[in-house]
Amino acid sequence: MSFRKVVRQSKFRHVFGQPVKTEQCYDDIRVSRVTWDSTFCAVNPSFVAIIVEASGGGAFLVLPLHKTGRIDKSYPTVCGHTGPVLDIDWCPHNDHVIASGSEDCTVMVWQIPENGLSQPLTEPVVVLEGHSKRVGIVTWHPTARNVLLSAGCDNVVLIWNVGTAEELYRLDGLHPDLIYSVSWSRDGSRFCTACKDKSIRVIDPRRGTVVAEKERAHEGARPMRAIFLADGKIFTTGFSRMSERQLALWDTENLEEPMGLQELDSSNGALLPFYDPDTNVVYVCGKGDSSIRYFEITEEPPYIHFLNTFTSKEPQRGMGWMPKRGLDVSKCEIARFYKLHERKCEPIIMTVPRK
Repeated sequence: MSFRKVVRQSKFRHVFGQPVKTEQCYDDIRVSRVTWDSTFCAVNPSFVAIIVEASGGGAFLVLPLHKTGRIDKSYPTVCGHTGPVLDIDWCPHNDHVIASGSEDCTVMVWQIPENGLSQPLTEPVVVLEGHSKRVGIVTWHPTARNVLLSAGCDNVVLIWNVGTAEELYRLDGLHPDLIYSVSWSRDGSRFCTACKDKSIRVIDPRRGTVVAEKERAHEGARPMRAIFLADGKIFTTGFSRMSERQLALWDTENLEEPMGLQELDSSNGALLPFYDPDTNVVYVCGKGDSSIRYFEITEEPPYIHFLNTFTSKEPQRGMGWMPKRGLDVSKCEIARFYKLHERKCEPIIMTVPRK
């Protein structure tokens, strides 16, 4: 007779989050109030970029990581867009290049100087024009240099060659409605999208075809998110018919039924998932929540294992996520978040305790 372990063995069961001290936060930042479900914040080992309120156009701040404390009102911003900025993303191959998508229907790529900005940056390196409505999603290709994907409210996905500023692929007619999220697979050969028609699609951009599709992945009408995991499975967040927030895990080979489905609570903020491929941990932050929940994805059922919750007092407006190469691994740090409040940005460090 075998005794089933009551407590599952996991290296990450005791991961704990810790906000940094007040003097290590970025204070007095007017975080954007745009009603768009993006993260509003992008981080890499050199800089943190935050979309801010701007009069007459769109702007975002780019701060060197060490420039903590109170940020002066007159601190220079990146302000070349004529409409509010909706999404920003750092290039994974060059820490000084950032792309931004805006309500003015353009995507702009910026080169940030070595030590950060000393004057406002109004001239982008490249302007990519091809969308007929506002651009809500920009995301760089994970493995190929100078390849950028943008998705707009015209339901079109464009893949650009940033070096020559031309369209490589125009994926039109694959989405009947607004695209909520786009995520590249680990090797960049495919990407998955979550759409307002409640479907998740896996798309091969070279052939311009939908490889796999799951209709009504989540029954609720609110925004969904879908991200690719390292082994090719897809993790989604969404809402049930009763407006309860859900997480699900899908096998792209067979999208009939989810491998795992969990209901969380009945709050109404969209859930933003962040995935760490090295530890197979997914962090889920809800907009307007004051908590970050984390789950471990494993090979055996029930696939999604709840680990713990980090809670703080104030709700988050957005969230930035530091890539692995920017972490301090000597202190057993496995993730770092940059949490946006109403007026400040607060780093939160996730650590694995060691004996």
